[in-house]
Amino acid sequence: MPQRVLVTGATGYVGGRLVPELVRAGHQVVCLARTPDRLSEVPWRDSVDVVQGDVSDPESLAGAFDAVDAAYYLIHSIGSGEGFEERELAAAEAFVDAAASAGVGRIVYLGGLRPVEGETASPHLSSRAEVGQVFLDSPVPTVALQAGVVIGSGSASFEMLRYLTERLPVMVTPRWVSSRVQPIAVRDVLRYLVGALELPDDTNRTFDVGGTDVVSYREMMERYATVAGLRRRLIVPVPVLSPRLSSHWINLVTPVPKALAAPLIESLRNSVVMTEHDIEDLLPGPLFGFDEAVQLALQRTTDGEVLTRWADASWPGAPSDPLPSDPDWAGGDVEIDERSRDVAARPEVLWEVVEGIGGERGWYSFPLAWAVRGLLDRLVGGVGLRRGRRHPDRLTVGEPLDFWRVEALDRPRLLRLRAEMRLPGQAWLEFRVEPDGSGGSTLHQRAVFRPRGLAGRAYWLAVWPFHGVVFEGMLRNMSQAAERVEGDRPPSQV
Repeated sequence: MPQRVLVTGATGYVGGRLVPELVRAGHQVVCLARTPDRLSEVPWRDSVDVVQGDVSDPESLAGAFDAVDAAYYLIHSIGSGEGFEERELAAAEAFVDAAASAGVGRIVYLGGLRPVEGETASPHLSSRAEVGQVFLDSPVPTVALQAGVVIGSGSASFEMLRYLTERLPVMVTPRWVSSRVQPIAVRDVLRYLVGALELPDDTNRTFDVGGTDVVSYREMMERYATVAGLRRRLIVPVPVLSPRLSSHWINLVTPVPKALAAPLIESLRNSVVMTEHDIEDLLPGPLFGFDEAVQLALQRTTDGEVLTRWADASWPGAPSDPLPSDPDWAGGDVEIDERSRDVAARPEVLWEVVEGIGGERGWYSFPLAWAVRGLLDRLVGGVGLRRGRRHPDRLTVGEPLDFWRVEALDRPRLLRLRAEMRLPGQAWLEFRVEPDGSGGSTLHQRAVFRPRGLAGRAYWLAVWPFHGVVFEGMLRNMSQAAERVEGDRPPSQV
């Protein structure tokens, strides 16, 4: 029977794939988002309702649960620093209170498989279990699905596996590669999440979910190599690589930043396999094996049909404050570098260049400087430049773009990027396109930096001499690129 369901985490990896599945199943979907604009251009936007709210702000939840039959909780504070366990518990309790007050009939939660008996759970797995228990102890019946490693195009676990295996034919690995895990295809996770709405109304329990194979991480790398058509990998486990050292290593080799890799690896120290299979009797259906899941993920990656990525969610530890509009914002100093250039190209042509910046096209100036900055960022645990961009020509609000994130997009006039590289402060890069009244346009470029303490001030002074090369070169080359396009294309093709 169709239901009205609330989905949190719709801008994340699993939530962004679950929403269209629920719509296809005939349900009326309401998405709870801190920044609704981040859902403005998803393909299913016109099929759902979006309400603004934040589970960390109980007052913002008022009204979000109106006439809701069931609510999905797909939010995790993985890698968000010290005290994340308390924040997760507080958010779960606020969610439960709002759901109970509104008379919601079911909560569906996606957590993690618990470690085998005798092992101490990692902080990440322990927190997930505690959040699940908050729901199970609440007045609202809860279906708490417990999954292990999720295999799907764009998932953090899959990207870690893919890059490690493809880039390192010979690997010296830590002991956690011998831990036993039960990976599950993201398609099976989605099937169970949708199917949870069909379970009896009074169901209030956990369900282990997993695929057909129980393997070690070492076996996953070996089998990935086989499926991907790679040569056999030489894997040499050693006891000296701690999870902390491993996270630095993964940060350098894969696109997954240290802040996310560290809790993932910490969890891989545990062997996590299903201890019961009740869900398979209640929601029967064929399950994908590991090799099939990898094959499907690789196919999606090759075809460019990656629906959601781990990077779609806000990067742990990244700044979230909006661009300060006043140099004296909040009583602090804001450093600004502003430049403008007249461009012999129509505004719509210039906008194509602006919106196409980054990724494979690069940043239109001093490629070596950008590459070095990306490498330095990864060396200190940042995201670097490997996230690229989802689409070669179009951006969306909230989308990662190399080591930036799209904060504002007003096509074809404004693009504002917020820095997510490691910095002693906060930084933004903004482009504005204006018509010049005579058929051409003007490109305005603004770099803004809000320093944090003396380190931030020293950083700005250190990079200031390079602005003339990097930012002036960027402005000039973007303008020239637009003028070349204008010269090659008749007005009728714009």
